[in-house]
This record gives sequence, C-alpha cells and structure tokens, in this order.
Amino acid sequence: MFCPECGTWNRALAASCSRCSSALPDVASTPTEKPDEEITALRKATGTRYRILKRVGSGGMATVFRAEQMPLQREVIVKVLHAHLARDSEMTERFRREAEAAARLVHPFICPVLDYGEMGETVYIVMPYLGGGSLADRVQRERTVAAAPAAAAAAQVAAGLDHAHHRGVVHRDVKPDNILFDEDGNALITDFGIATARSNGRLTASGRAMGTPHYMSPEQAMGKLVDGRSDIYALGVVLYEALVGFPPFDGADAFSVGYKHVHEKPVPISEIDSRVPEPLAAIVMRCLEKAAGDRYERGNALADALIGFLSRSDDVTPSHRQAIMARIRTPSFRG
Repeated sequence: MFCPECGTWNRALAASCSRCSSALPDVASTPTEKPDEEITALRKATGTRYRILKRVGSGGMATVFRAEQMPLQREVIVKVLHAHLARDSEMTERFRREAEAAARLVHPFICPVLDYGEMGETVYIVMPYLGGGSLADRVQRERTVAAAPAAAAAAQVAAGLDHAHHRGVVHRDVKPDNILFDEDGNALITDFGIATARSNGRLTASGRAMGTPHYMSPEQAMGKLVDGRSDIYALGVVLYEALVGFPPFDGADAFSVGYKHVHEKPVPISEIDSRVPEPLAAIVMRCLEKAAGDRYERGNALADALIGFLSRSDDVTPSHRQAIMARIRTPSFRG
C-alpha cells in the first residue's frame, strides 16, 4: 500500500512505512493489483513534499498528475517527462528549459512553474492546479465559443505573451491545449517547453520546425527564425478555431498543413459564420497575415484591439468587464 503520509509504496502487511516510519492502516486482504510504477517512481522522487493523488492525462511529451503540495496544502499539477524521453539529454534539457523560461516570467496570465526536480528517469515540473480546464476542452465541449468570451481569453493570453516577448522569450507552441482557465474564468498561457530565448537558441539551431502544425506561423513552418509575431499568428489560429469550430488549415499530414500556412489564404471568418462580429473577424484575419510585418507588432497591440472590441460589444458580461479591468491594471500592459 501507499503510505498516506509520504506516499511511499510498502508491503501490504507492513505495520509502518519503510521511509517515514508512520503507522500504516490495516488492510483486509493482500492487494492483487501491481502498483503503478510511474506513480511509485514519482512518489519516491518527490518525497514528503507532494502527495500524488491521481493521473490526469498523458500527452506526447509528459504524463500529468494531480497532487497536493503538503506543506502548503494546495492542489497542484505535476508534469512528468515520459521515461523514454528522460533518457534523451536534449529532451530533458528542453523540459528543464520550460521550467527555467516560465520561472523568469511573472505575469497574471502566464501559468507559473512552482518547482522542478530530477531523480533518475523521473523528471518533473510542478504548476498550480487551474480548475477551469483548457480552451481545447471548451471547444470540444461547445464546438464554438461566443465572441465575447473568446476575445476576453485571447486578450489575456496576448498580454501574457507580450510580457514574455519583452523578455526575449517566444512561446512557439500557442494552441488551445496550452490556454488554461482558473475558477474565475481568467485565461493563462502555459507550457513554454519549446520556448526560445534570444540569448539561447541551441535547441533550435538545427532548423527543425518545432511546434504543433495546425498553429504554426508560415515562418515557423519553414524552419526560419521567429519572433513574437509568430505567437501572434498562432493566437489568431486559436481564435479562428474557437469562433468557427475548426482551424483555418487542415491536411493529411504535418507537411500538407505547413504548406497551406505558407502558401494558402485562410477562408475569411465572415464567409464561414456571419454571426461572428465583423470587427472581431477583422482582428483575427490580421493576425493570420502571411508576412509577419502585416500582423500586430506586439501582443499588447492585439490585446488593445480585442479590448476595444469588447468595450463596444453588447454581449460583455460583468465577469468579462472585470477581466478587462484586470488586464488594464496589469503593470506591463501598456509597456
């Protein structure tokens, strides 16, 4: 059984924990299920600092667990690099850089990294638990997102990205899965795993196009150097998908999607769904310009445009207005 105090796996009939010596509860019979090796390794790596509660999900790079930070009794998320990737020094470095990049970025709309640790093949980062789910969850559940909440979320993310860009960090993987909501409905950008600081480009020096194909800017799809305007393009793709239910480009494989980003124009939102307000559709289409210089120059410029739309919208709820004020009060918002 797992020790309720420190989470260490013990023999079923053990009277006390082999790690912390706490008394173990009595069990009626010997369990027949083999313990989860990944959870066992994580509990050993985190010791008494975190109580691992359950597995939340798994992606291409990491497995996500819900946990409790014991000293502070707060819920957190522990993201564990897959073991086969942890054996790859480049992937471990990329994962470590996510923690390093996010730790330098202190902003209300950037999800912070609270901790980082390594023990053998267990490499993990710890982030706050955000109870509102992701934008991907919302799009999957509702198919489309109404104009006002979509614009409010995008404005918050744009302000967070501007903060990162101003400090030399380009996210490079802006997508619905990486936009999370707290209990108050505020949107935070997370997962700086392939973020590139201007001062350290080692991991992208090979010219490989790293990111998610459906949300890549044309320059990123071609493996060129990118700046903050590439993230603006990706956020435009996210908004497009949120408003109409699907991204502007799709294809049989990553190459075909990337080709369309480079060579084809997206179908205007107004031709897909006339219910989307034209001013918001125009903002999105400007984000999707092929030439970086034709997009919004900075995240704050995009946030300003979205806030301008919200201020004129009849659909803005009190919670959206509160979010607008929160963004305006952000110290770096006008910087």
